[in-house]
Amino acid sequence: MSTSSTLPIAKAITAGLRDAMAADDRVLLMGEDIATLGGVFRVTDGLLAEFGAQRVVDTPLAEAGIVGTAVGLAVRGYRPVVEIQFDGFVFPAYNQITTQVAKMHNRTSGAVNLPMVIRIPHGGGIGAVEHHSESPEALFAHTAGLRILAPATAQDAYWMTRQAIESEDPVIMLEPKRRYWVKGDVDPDRRPALSPWQAQVVRPGTDATLLAWGPSMPLALESAQAAEADGLDLEVIDARSLSPVDVPTIADSVRRTGRLLIVHEAPVLGGLGGEIAARISEECFYHLEAPVLRVGGYHLPYPPARMEHAYLPDLDRVLDGVDRLLEH
Repeated sequence: MSTSSTLPIAKAITAGLRDAMAADDRVLLMGEDIATLGGVFRVTDGLLAEFGAQRVVDTPLAEAGIVGTAVGLAVRGYRPVVEIQFDGFVFPAYNQITTQVAKMHNRTSGAVNLPMVIRIPHGGGIGAVEHHSESPEALFAHTAGLRILAPATAQDAYWMTRQAIESEDPVIMLEPKRRYWVKGDVDPDRRPALSPWQAQVVRPGTDATLLAWGPSMPLALESAQAAEADGLDLEVIDARSLSPVDVPTIADSVRRTGRLLIVHEAPVLGGLGGEIAARISEECFYHLEAPVLRVGGYHLPYPPARMEHAYLPDLDRVLDGVDRLLEH
């Protein structure tokens, strides 16, 4: 890939993987059905033919074993990229991720790095069955030693894939599965000036700030457009990185707008939005015109497909949150 093109997010990730593998022989892919089938979402389609079975590896259905094997490979100098087929399937590997992947560098006093990437299609909205629509970002953000990225555009999907693989730290890539086939411009020849660990103001505004990430970004932008019809000018920020969270960029926006609404699919109770709300309340106390509010999933198991529309944040719930912000 050498010229700018329009790609779905899924294929932008494919391109990022392909270019990373071509640039570095230490990069290899592991996961369930990723080789012959090309992955459930066909993100790794074609890479087996290009790079061979030694670098594109179909694994058993054993997430703990997949991640544990990747730990050993990373210790030996490889750069493994693990695919977890669906977000709800990551929990068998939770022990490996939180006790080995996150802690190896600190355990060895910095002597051992684990340059590995764990790709997780995450979020709902695809009409799937149980265990296929989770949003576990808070569980991993709570664990020191992990970096977490959540691309929302094709350009970010390509470059975050490349940058995650280049990182000396372990990175979890939360890929917005319901947006996999949304197209966008991708320029592989122009490395972004913005660090992958920085948030981005994608729509400037003056009346309030909406913060979202990954699959919730289209809703945030739609809400800002709808609010404009009522004479409101909402600023929208894409968090992009969930660990670390770019608090300075968010705080700078809130100091200008005086209000913050955080939107995410994960349950509000214990969600990452609560930590961000606390940090902003501490750092922007004298600038806030209203409490920081959140709109997210309910404190319930993710519902059956026919009910997910009532669980996920929607335009009405976000605009209601904006109205509550402006009551103060």
